[in-house]
Amino acid sequence: MINEKVICAGFGGQGVMLIGQLLAYSANEKNLNTLWYPSYGPETRGGTANCSVTISDEKVNSPVISQASTIFVLNGPSLDKFEGKVKPNGNLIINSSLATKKVKRNDVNVYYIPANEMAVELGNSRVTNMIMLGAYLEITKLFDKEVILKILRKSFGEAKAHLIEVNDRAIEAGKKFVRDMKAN
Repeated sequence: MINEKVICAGFGGQGVMLIGQLLAYSANEKNLNTLWYPSYGPETRGGTANCSVTISDEKVNSPVISQASTIFVLNGPSLDKFEGKVKPNGNLIINSSLATKKVKRNDVNVYYIPANEMAVELGNSRVTNMIMLGAYLEITKLFDKEVILKILRKSFGEAKAHLIEVNDRAIEAGKKFVRDMKAN
């Protein structure tokens, strides 16, 4: 049975909403039920932003997530706000470039990923979110990378088709980071 509840949180402009949309669209591609629920702070860029995504093989009745299976934390304030909302044995995927505090809980799986530095190494600081998404794909095995890339191709269209390759490399970098972390 699939019942994945995800929260993505960070600053506006970090691609938080895109992560959520890609997960929701991927669920649709796999004939799963899904609900994506965005929440913005008063500013669009630089303010707080988060979204909730529920993915299930049963009907989804509410956008409210009291305890998440996985939380993407893209900045420090989001860690403060959402650390308590991940269920025991759930996953916290943390962009350690901007969320430098350590998690206080010891009943969750924590993945510290220096996503900003990794994005710079790939030559595009805007793919931080795709590195985080790649980590999620490796941790959960819920979707494969090809589903995400298919949706990106559709949404980018011809005008942004040149960005597919760097996004592909970013997803793969996130996956590899988690594989290497688990190997050590």
